[in-house]
Amino acid sequence: MNGEKLTWQTSQTGAVGRMKVDESLLDLIKRIESEIGVLPHGEEVTSELKKYYKKGTNIQDATLGFVNYLFGAYGLIVVIPDNAVLKSVAADLFKDELLHQRSSVIVEKTSQNLVDAGYKAQAHGRDINLFYLKDDGQRLRIERKENKWYVLETDINFDKDAIMLEVESHPERFSPNVILRGIFQEMILPNIAFIGGGGELAYWLELKEIFNHYKVSYPILVLRNSFLIVNKKQLEKATKLGFDVNDLFKNRLHLKSKWVTDHSENDVSVVKSLGEIQAIFDDLSRQATAIDITLKGHIYALQKQQEKKIVELGKKFLRAEKRNHSDAMRQIDTLKQQLFPFDNLQERIDNILPYLAIWGSDFIDALYQNSKTLEQDFIVLEQH
Repeated sequence: MNGEKLTWQTSQTGAVGRMKVDESLLDLIKRIESEIGVLPHGEEVTSELKKYYKKGTNIQDATLGFVNYLFGAYGLIVVIPDNAVLKSVAADLFKDELLHQRSSVIVEKTSQNLVDAGYKAQAHGRDINLFYLKDDGQRLRIERKENKWYVLETDINFDKDAIMLEVESHPERFSPNVILRGIFQEMILPNIAFIGGGGELAYWLELKEIFNHYKVSYPILVLRNSFLIVNKKQLEKATKLGFDVNDLFKNRLHLKSKWVTDHSENDVSVVKSLGEIQAIFDDLSRQATAIDITLKGHIYALQKQQEKKIVELGKKFLRAEKRNHSDAMRQIDTLKQQLFPFDNLQERIDNILPYLAIWGSDFIDALYQNSKTLEQDFIVLEQH
């Protein structure tokens, strides 16, 4: 929020949904309230936060309540998979993972194919891609050593018959990690399409062969819409600097160079000089060809050396002129940091709470009304 990362400092470990709201989280909510409480809808937003995130409430229930406050009017359905009945649907998957450890081998092969094709692997598996959930909320890794299965950091262990019986009797005690989560999700709630961000879709691509192996329907992957929120003050600043909305997607170096080129009273371009150099060396090349054609290559090398020096000189002109207009350069930096914090998308860095505190439920409705579903556009929402 406002460029600062706020962190819940808690000693609790294990499944996040089973953690409890503690004093540290309440202190964090108070800190949030102090920052957004004065905004038009800040009191309403913080009131809803405090309504659901009460001391002793588990994070799963608190988050479900707050999500319902945000999106309940749109008919959003939330499925909580931490449930014995739902997990029993995947009991055979859990058993096969424990007995044969197939998923990590399948995913690593697919991931390597993606890496070879120039993509970055998003997730990496373990030999066993299941956790064991204890009644106290701990979510612990399971490791196999020969014909024994051990729950790490405990004295719990199983032989083959015992762990198969444990899955049948208490499937809720097994929690799939990132490698098996997608297929578990589609087993309990099959989808025609999965709509997600770029990183999510890249991760789902790694899982396709797991779906094929277990003969589970693999959904169509659809890139979701992304948004850039530009407020009135930011629009005015951009206009004053001479930029339109499309310009704002360009990097800072480009914007600063464009501003200097458009506004400087001094000529910082070396294009004309490069053209003159080209003409000079063309004449020299013709002259050399008539005398000794072997000199042509030497002249070409000299030309490239001179052009390189002039291009470097042009960069120095530009850097010097940027220093002469440091105020405009700072304004560009500030604007880019606000719209693309840390050179990333707002949606990857900024929390939604300040936006809700400014515009209230109208903000959610604006996102909803401007989401084009299957039209994979980057959408700019401007406040006028």
